[in-house]
This record gives sequence, C-alpha cells and structure tokens, in this order.
Amino acid sequence: MARPPLVPLGPELDATERTRYARHLLLPDLGSLGQRRLRAARVLVVGAGGLGSPALLYLAAAGVGTLGIVDDDVVETTNLQRQVVHGDADVGRPKTSSAADAVHAVSPLTTVVEHRERLTADNALDVVADYDLVLDGADNFPTRYLVGDACARFGVPHVWGSVFRFDGQVSVWWAGEGPCYACVFPTQPAPEAVPSCAVGGVLGAVCASIGAVMATEAVKLVTGVGEPLVGRLLVHDALGQTWDALPVRRDPGCRVCGSGADASKVLGWASAREDEPVAVSGGEHPSVTALGLRDVLARGDVLLVDVREAGEREVVGIPGSAWLPMDRVRAGSPDDPLPGLDVPRSGPVYVVCKTGVRSAEAVDLLRSRGVDAVDVEGGVLAWVHDVDPSLPTY
Repeated sequence: MARPPLVPLGPELDATERTRYARHLLLPDLGSLGQRRLRAARVLVVGAGGLGSPALLYLAAAGVGTLGIVDDDVVETTNLQRQVVHGDADVGRPKTSSAADAVHAVSPLTTVVEHRERLTADNALDVVADYDLVLDGADNFPTRYLVGDACARFGVPHVWGSVFRFDGQVSVWWAGEGPCYACVFPTQPAPEAVPSCAVGGVLGAVCASIGAVMATEAVKLVTGVGEPLVGRLLVHDALGQTWDALPVRRDPGCRVCGSGADASKVLGWASAREDEPVAVSGGEHPSVTALGLRDVLARGDVLLVDVREAGEREVVGIPGSAWLPMDRVRAGSPDDPLPGLDVPRSGPVYVVCKTGVRSAEAVDLLRSRGVDAVDVEGGVLAWVHDVDPSLPTY
C-alpha cells in the first residue's frame, strides 16, 4: 500500500532546478512537491560497488540533496566491469572519492558525505542516524546484518539488493511497517557458504537492473508515491528475463525487531548459532605461507590442489596445481578423499584457494579423512603478491 512521504518538503525550486528536473515535474504523482522532498532528502548508500554505482548515479540525477557513501575499499581493475561510477583513471583511488566525483559530475547540486570506513558494530548506529533512508549494496553478510540491525533500531527503511551471476533480489526492509532483514534471513550464513561475486562471478548489467530498482524504491519512499516493496521480495532471473514478487512477512519473534528484541545486543550478531561467532574452520591445522610454498614446489614431486572454481583458474593460477573444486572435495569420502586425484603415498597435500577460507575448510575435511593436508595461507592472492607480482589478480 502507499505510504506517506518519508521526507518533509524542502525549499521552493529555483529556475535552474525547474529546468533540470522538468521531466519529473511533468509526472502527476511526483511533480514539484516530490522534487522538493528529494532535494531535502538524506540518503545513505552502503557500498560504492556494483549496486551502489547505478543507484548513486540515478539518485544524484533524480535530485537527492545529500548522498552519503560508505566504503573503505579502493578501486581495482576488476571492479570496472560493473562498478560504473569508477573508470580506468580511478584505479587505486578510494571508492568514496571516485564515486563522489561521479555524483558531482551528474549533479553539482548534490552534497556528498564520504564515509571512508568499514561499518562495524561500533560505528554503524552513528553513521545511519544521520539519514532518512539507507540503500544497502554491500557484498558481504556481516555488513548486511549490521545495516539491517541499525536500520531496525531507528525504524529507518532499508532498501536492500543482492546480485549473483545472472540473478538479483530487491526488497525494502522496514521494522514497524513490515519485515526487517532478520525477519526473513534470521541466520547469517557461514563464511563461503554462499559464494561471493568475486568467486562465482556476476553479469555487470544485472547490477544495473537491480541498482535501478533500488533507486526507484528510494524515490518512491522519499516522495510517498506508488507502492514500495515492503513485504515483498522481488526476484530477477536475467537469463530467463523474468521478475517475480514473493510475499514476505514480519516475524513477531524476530531477534532484531520482534516484541522480545534486546536493543542492548551488539549489532550484527545473527550468526549460525545464537550468540556465537561463525566458525571459519573446524580447528587448528598445518599451514604454509606463499613463500614457503614456493620453496616446497621448488623441491618437486608435490601435490598442490586448487579448490577454486573453473572461472577463477582462467584468471590466474599457481603453475603445476591440480584442480578439484570445493563441491567435489565436499563430495569425497575416507575411501576417496580427493575424487579423481591420486593421494600421494607420502608427504603432504597442499591446498589453495583465493584467500585461504575455502582451503581451510578443505584441509579440515581432508584431514578428517586421513589425508596429511596443509593450508596455503592467503591463497592465490598471497602468491601473486609475495611470489609473482607479474601475474594478474581478481
């Protein structure tokens, strides 16, 4: 159902603004009153990445008066395939600075507030408190739960988007008006349980589709036009070119916004088991640094197993490594611990992934099956950084 405008009216539009936003003023449901609300709005965008990029550009073009940008990362070449607020010349720059320049190029009238930091339980409430509305384009679960918890504490609507490969999702979480993020996703997945775009890939244009919907929802909420996605989860399949809306409901027993919610709880605490951190690995295990692996490989006759996905190996790999993706490692057994590979009669099996998270899981599995497995700390990225900087990264 339609809801009242989120933001009070701002000052009257001047002649320059009336010309710039003329096509908005022609819209009967939006008009000059809606444009004045947009001018007065303060919108926080979490993540200047694949989803934040189109959302920032369209919100700036729409005339949002103040845009906050949260990101602690710098621009990398691998970002440019989908993060359209950044260009070649921005590689190495803080993403907030690059995004701020892109916003100002679109809309000199927009004030940009750079939050060049990672959201944590210590700062999330302070950051969110200054905004009318939050758009969450984060690429990791801990940040998503922090944003959801902080918005629920304030009763601030939270436009959320997610993309993976050719699929996307969008909703508006709003404690008090409908479900919050934790109502629908009460438990934070374990690390690497859901592959990131850096592991599984993403079609850049899907980010544009989902980011544009997020910007549209923000405009609707600010101005009070239309029916926002409160209580609905929009699911997009780009390969089938379909959009489906699924009903979602508030959980009265939600740990974040339910009747028994504890406002003193640390933000973002929804882990696999209540009040316990999510474990990255099952226990201590032997490991070797990238430099140590270089020395081991130099001695020859070593089995190095790469547990990444095929597309990752196409970008970069350690010469001489054998390939066994994680799903096949998980499918192994004590009788066949490395399906399709011969386990050496003596000596360890070294295991590598991108950063060391998947390899840690693989090492624990293999050691439980009787294999003398050793984790490569920091993964392929550490190899590129410490051993062979001439190799590409991703």
